[in-house]
Amino acid sequence: MTDTRYLVHGVFWDGPPAASGRSDGGSPVLRLQQLSPGHGFSELRLHAGARLGFRVADGAKHCLGHTRVFSASEREHVPCPDRFPAARGSQCESCFVVDDSRLIHDFHRGGRVPPGLRSYLMQPHWLYVATFAHGASKIGTASQPRKWNRLAEQGAVVARYVALAEDGRVVRLLEDMVTREAGLAQQVRAAAKTAALTDPRRGDELDELNRRLAEKVRSLLAGTAVGGFETVDEQWVRPGQAAGLCQATPRHAYPHDMDGGSHGFTLGALCGSHGLAAIDGSGLDFVVNLGLLKARLIEPGEFSSEVPAVQEALF
Repeated sequence: MTDTRYLVHGVFWDGPPAASGRSDGGSPVLRLQQLSPGHGFSELRLHAGARLGFRVADGAKHCLGHTRVFSASEREHVPCPDRFPAARGSQCESCFVVDDSRLIHDFHRGGRVPPGLRSYLMQPHWLYVATFAHGASKIGTASQPRKWNRLAEQGAVVARYVALAEDGRVVRLLEDMVTREAGLAQQVRAAAKTAALTDPRRGDELDELNRRLAEKVRSLLAGTAVGGFETVDEQWVRPGQAAGLCQATPRHAYPHDMDGGSHGFTLGALCGSHGLAAIDGSGLDFVVNLGLLKARLIEPGEFSSEVPAVQEALF
């Protein structure tokens, strides 16, 4: 990497774990879009022991462009032609309006979708129950190709698949039903995930909680009149690289805002977009949410995070 500016698209986990179920679980990367020349992508590997140094170029969030979906396996990223500021999450208004993926959420309610997106949605989808480090749990869905990766990117600590649906319409009907009748949310806030990883609950407690919730959902599914799915009982394999963050050991929240300034640390573990970061000279480990860099401009380089001035305040 050089001091060239890059637009951060987020943390991605590529590749499912080995069939044996014992694997480091894919290859986490920070995906970066080069702004000039062209709009090519680079990937910064986030393996254990990786040194990550960068400067946030400005305090703004920038549009990441939009996605066109052509089939179940083919899609295209279209950069924002005007590099507008982000107005809706990580998109400007113009890119949001033409983004195919935004239509996914209304498809099961009769919303119209283009042929390519319909092809994607008509493939098999999985329904799962995910539990995070503080015990908060959610119901969620994943397409067949993203069955493992979606949970890895969300930072689940424990998860179980509870149903396999014939398509994306059916799985979202089931998801809404579980939220309505069992009270399971469909989202857990990123800030809550970060806070939980500073003092996670014991793994056996989280596993038991997730197991009970999954059983409750399967019982609910058994009584529904919705067709086009089968219940399943399959546990998700968590990435081995997440183990260091999921241990029930208290640690500290990263002490600096990610919307500006210079940052540099060594990663000891990664769970979703959250890293266990060692700041040089501090002798302490911190939980840093790299997802906060999404839609921001950074300059990779030999930067370091400032050691907190009064470390005793962290205890």
